[in-house]
Formats: sequence, structure tokens, C-alpha cells
Amino acid sequence: MSPNEERNGDQAFEIACPHCGTVIWVDGRNRSILKTERAARKKESLDDLLAREKTKKDGLATKFEATASLQKQKKDRAKDAFAKAFAAAGEEPPAED
Repeated sequence: MSPNEERNGDQAFEIACPHCGTVIWVDGRNRSILKTERAARKKESLDDLLAREKTKKDGLATKFEATASLQKQKKDRAKDAFAKAFAAAGEEPPAED
């Protein structure tokens, strides 16, 4: 059966997935799937795959460094807040390990 072909007075609907490109034909009366076709995947070369993985690896290293820097900033802010709290209370902060 071809798409949009009449079947016992009912129309078959063609639905294409915008994400993966799969096409599904649905019977309008029975609401059942008549046919599916997966979109052909684009073949990639090994060089393209390696380049994409290298970019991903570099991005992860950058994210790790940014996270470590953010954690250090949070720790420094917490130390300052505790020092101010101890100063306001008139006490000496405990020694660091």
C-alpha cells in the first residue's frame, strides 16, 4: 500500500519523525501502523569520527577545569564567611588542617 492511498474508504496518514527521519504510515480507521521506514544513516569516515571524539574529549577537559575552579571559589567564599562570623562573635577561627 502506498502512502495516502484509500483503504476501505479510510485514508492512511504518513507521519515523519523530525528527529530521526523515520516515516510511519498509520491506518486512520483502525489506528494501526501499516508500514514503517527508517531513514538511511549517513556513513561517516573514521577521520570524522576521530575528530568528533577529540573535540568531545577536549570539551570534557575544559568542563572539568571549570568545575574545579568553581569548587575552589565556593571553598574560598565559605572560608571568608566563617572568618567573618568568628570575627563578629569575637572568637578566633579554628586552625586549618
